[in-house]
Amino acid sequence: MSNGEQMNGNKSGGANAARSTGGKGRPGSRSHAGAGQGKGGQRGGQATAGRGRGGQSRGNTQGQGNSNALRETAGPRAQGQPPRAGRAPRTPRELALDTLVKVAETGAYSNLQLNRALQDAQLQRADAALATELVYGTIQRQLTLDHWLSKFAAKGLHKLEPWVHQLLRMSAYQLLYLDRIPAHAAVNEAVTIAKRRGHQGISGMVNGILRSIDRNRAELTVSAINDKDPVARIALRHSYPEWLVQRWIEAYGAEAAEAICAAGNEPPHASLRINPLREVREEALRQLTEQGFDASASAIAPAGIAVRRGGNLADTEGFREGKWTVQDESSMLVAEVASPQPGMQVLDCCAAPGGKSTHLAELMEGKGKVWANDLHPHKAPLIEAQAERLGLSNIEVITGDAGALDERFKKSSMDVILLDAPCSGFGVIRRKPEIKWTKTAGDVAEIAAIQRRLLRTAAHLVKPGGTLVYSTCTIEKAENEQQVTAFLSEHPEFELDAGWPEAVLRPLRQAGAIDDSFKGQAQLLPQHFDSDGFYIARMRKRA
Repeated sequence: MSNGEQMNGNKSGGANAARSTGGKGRPGSRSHAGAGQGKGGQRGGQATAGRGRGGQSRGNTQGQGNSNALRETAGPRAQGQPPRAGRAPRTPRELALDTLVKVAETGAYSNLQLNRALQDAQLQRADAALATELVYGTIQRQLTLDHWLSKFAAKGLHKLEPWVHQLLRMSAYQLLYLDRIPAHAAVNEAVTIAKRRGHQGISGMVNGILRSIDRNRAELTVSAINDKDPVARIALRHSYPEWLVQRWIEAYGAEAAEAICAAGNEPPHASLRINPLREVREEALRQLTEQGFDASASAIAPAGIAVRRGGNLADTEGFREGKWTVQDESSMLVAEVASPQPGMQVLDCCAAPGGKSTHLAELMEGKGKVWANDLHPHKAPLIEAQAERLGLSNIEVITGDAGALDERFKKSSMDVILLDAPCSGFGVIRRKPEIKWTKTAGDVAEIAAIQRRLLRTAAHLVKPGGTLVYSTCTIEKAENEQQVTAFLSEHPEFELDAGWPEAVLRPLRQAGAIDDSFKGQAQLLPQHFDSDGFYIARMRKRA
């Protein structure tokens, strides 16, 4: 989704510090503070942090980070700033704090910023897991955390220096959501950081607020949030902006909206797509199980495997040999719905990092041509590297604006076109939790305008009788159903096509994602399959 990435970087199944599940913590049990052996520069490691209140831990089964950039930090630590570039933080909590401040102050994406910090610091695996848990959990729960912190901050939270505010959030998250971290460890480490970065007054305030939080933990529960207004109640319980909750209630109803919010706070499990040209799913499952992964056949994707526990999937022999690709299960459905046949001419308009392009090529058995376009030339090597690793010679990578592809290709020249469009990314909040705080209703309208332009261009290139697949990793109707309805109104030569593969339709019916009214478009919500929220529409150009 290269054109999408120029605005938001939202590419479902993308390669940046994807979050994954580990073991569940036992509410009320605080066994240890998350130290361990091994190195982890990717997402998490051993799930030693633990999730309380019925949540899950974040481990490192996905291993999709690919950024090698150094952390961009400067300024004296005594004033609460991150350490200078090249000097790694001394503890996972300091690394997490630096990342949180950077994300809040610069608008950096949490997954990219965290990857850079972890790669620079080279923490041991369990320490990387703790840092990862703290970053994602704190951002996810920040509204609820502020609600509780404000009860004990005499002068309010708005007057605090950013690093102090983030330190309090991060520490309250440990006290209220992580059951395996002793309260004294969370409080003492916070006080130590406050002393090192601030002055005695700040450390005393931090100590007082956190000890008050600890004393009152039994009362600080989401079940105690009982606002009569469903928008306010859902927003505060699950930590979402009210405007977004209101939109989802209007679109899906209060019960589904709350389920969407709850699912967005859960860490995603890892998943991979089997390359049928080099492996079969049953054999891959056997190999993964032998290597210690908790793997099972995907309930939604015909070529998918869900992985609940293990290690870094990108650091396995099967990955290096091109037997599989790391990709979210919802994202895998897009190429399946496009259903390209060997020998066809296929165009992926917004292709980076190449997951869907390579899937299209695999389904074509390496025959025909897949044109993988991306706006940014520096991302072309990502697609080329994937194609080479998977042994796919029928992919040609090109770069340019997807809205100008009709200047490169002849009219009606493509059998299948995939437009995995730029979007608000609300379907992947569990991977990029800051999205819910940084996006606005205005952003949705702006992105929808870009989508319309790209759809118009793609329409010119589809052959009569050909297929146009439109997909996004959001759950916004303005970008999905309403977008397609408007397109079909403007382009009567296209119609929705319900001829999806039965292997895709069956689980969607069972999950209630589609019903008897299905005509060729589906909205997957994150709670349907514990996967990314995704919209897919298949359209046919009348012959």
